[in-house]
Amino acid sequence: MFDDYRVERINPKDTKDFILNKHYAKRMPSISYAFGLMRGDSLQGVLTIGKPASNSLCEGVCGKEYKSQVYELNRLVVNDGLPKNILSYFVSRVLRSLKDQDLILVSYADEGANHHGYIYQATNWIYTGKTKERTDKYVPGGKHSRHYTNENNHIRKVRSPKHRYIYFTNRKRLKEYMKLLKYPIVKEYPKGDNERYVLGERIGDKIINTQTQEVWYE
Repeated sequence: MFDDYRVERINPKDTKDFILNKHYAKRMPSISYAFGLMRGDSLQGVLTIGKPASNSLCEGVCGKEYKSQVYELNRLVVNDGLPKNILSYFVSRVLRSLKDQDLILVSYADEGANHHGYIYQATNWIYTGKTKERTDKYVPGGKHSRHYTNENNHIRKVRSPKHRYIYFTNRKRLKEYMKLLKYPIVKEYPKGDNERYVLGERIGDKIINTQTQEVWYE
């Protein structure tokens, strides 16, 4: 089924069109590893892995000793009209190519976008439960909270709950890392109806004014 496709490392700059124009977040993340789903010479999708912005996340997976190994699978997007299960093929080939890197990967499926992480379930990631809804510092234009100023400290961006998945690329050390994992392991994967977003359409952030309780999306 996938004989016409292959997965290869690409230059991070070659992900820009897919991430900014096709992925629903429309924001470039930190990129340490970039992979392309290729059909001939045509780029059909991208997957990126980078260091999480949160140091507490890096320390919180397996402890401070292993924080340098923690990376996030932060973008995954492919063109419409590709064969069924192409995402599982794409992710599995990427994980296979990283088996000698000894990375601790984390990725999230956003419940606010009606995602449950079926791709991670199909590729044997460890499910560690769901984050709580919380608010974050609001920065206009969809920028990361690191660009925050104190001008609008009563305006907050709502972060919807996210399903959290963990994957250890070095399968030879799987038992060792499982003992170190600080998140509880949930044996049953979450289920529900996934809703595929429209390619190129940004899913707006929910914004709340904590003084007036006004809510809007942008």
